[in-house]
Amino acid sequence: MDNLENSLEKSSNFISEFTYHKLIDLGVNKEIATYVNVFVLLAILVFLVYIVQYIVRKALKIAFTKIYQGTQLRFFDYLLKNRFPHFLALIAPFSLVKNAIPIVFNDFPHLIKPFDIAMEIYMVFMIISIVMAIIRSGTDVLREKPEFSAKPMESYLQVIRMIFFLFGAVAIFSSITGQSPTAFFAAMGAASAILLLMFKDTIMGFVASIQVTTNDMVRIGDWITMPKYGADGDVEEINLTTVKVRNFDKTITTIPTYTLISDSFQNWRGMQESGGRRIKRSIIIKQASIRFVGDAELPRFQKIQGIRDYITERAEVIRKHNEEIGADRSVALNGRNFTNFGLYRKYIDWYLNNHPGLHKGMTLMVRQLAPTENGLPLELYAFTNTTKWAEYEYIMADIFDHLIAAVPYFDLNIFEVESGSDVFGIKFTNELEVKS
Repeated sequence: MDNLENSLEKSSNFISEFTYHKLIDLGVNKEIATYVNVFVLLAILVFLVYIVQYIVRKALKIAFTKIYQGTQLRFFDYLLKNRFPHFLALIAPFSLVKNAIPIVFNDFPHLIKPFDIAMEIYMVFMIISIVMAIIRSGTDVLREKPEFSAKPMESYLQVIRMIFFLFGAVAIFSSITGQSPTAFFAAMGAASAILLLMFKDTIMGFVASIQVTTNDMVRIGDWITMPKYGADGDVEEINLTTVKVRNFDKTITTIPTYTLISDSFQNWRGMQESGGRRIKRSIIIKQASIRFVGDAELPRFQKIQGIRDYITERAEVIRKHNEEIGADRSVALNGRNFTNFGLYRKYIDWYLNNHPGLHKGMTLMVRQLAPTENGLPLELYAFTNTTKWAEYEYIMADIFDHLIAAVPYFDLNIFEVESGSDVFGIKFTNELEVKS
């Protein structure tokens, strides 16, 4: 390497003297010849730097590719993807440039020191880039492991990057001022209040990232809902300052990281891991359409297969009870009775328990809610046996299509604001009534 540098130095001096004397022989002013000489040397230096960097980069790429093909270690593949050979090759010409500066600027000695400092600053950034490429490659390898795939690795990378840039800033400060790093930290201490204000979001985001990871509040890939920020979708990235959420309409919402611990949000991971997604929806029945069902009407309702056995068993229980209390059956209000609404509830219960799209290991029930000015809500509370959105919507629509269509078979009416039956007085007649 020393022989190479000596050869380059002799070549540079030869070219410098040759160019300078040629210009003088051509009658060029000595001052102009000096400037032209500098530009020629700079051009030669840039060309040599490019050649050295190009050769080293190509050699390193070939070497790392061979190593990866031979070992199949993903780390070396990621080193290539994170441009490790490129950054390493940029350091190769450093010694060449460092030694060439006094030669190039021999006629301008006041520029030698600024360019030396610039090269030292350049070296600091290159070292940081090389180290970060190695760390980033290791992080990419960890991301492939199941236990790390959902961790906010980007936050950790940003913290490491900040630490390295802090050390880089110390090195640059020392190079420019010629003072020890102690002076830098003394100056930083005096400006700590300003720095805390400037990096408030970063510091809060760092603390939030640690808490989010430690408490396992959010993982990459989780579906979260945060109405305050218009977020409703999957978490794609968690870093120091923002959380990136891809909404279901394919838009992207960015949320400050610290809001994950300062504000409330809904994480649907529990639902996805359970294997079932909840259906909680009501059918509102007009209360005026709810009535008792007489014994003479029971055969018509027994034609509905889902409640046939229930009517038979329940009718015997009701008959015995009414006989025991001596109920006057000339008035339907006396004693126990079937109601069309009760039969409809029982039919829904049977239908849900036999529906192939519902999870039988989770809560499944049909319940009345408190009456409202619109009617009596009949709520279905069940879970599908899938968490996939499209399948969930299909199952829920399939259930309510059937149950809404079944309402007229029980002589019930669904509440609707100014529906056709209200305005025109259309009376629904079901198939069983026609046959009877």
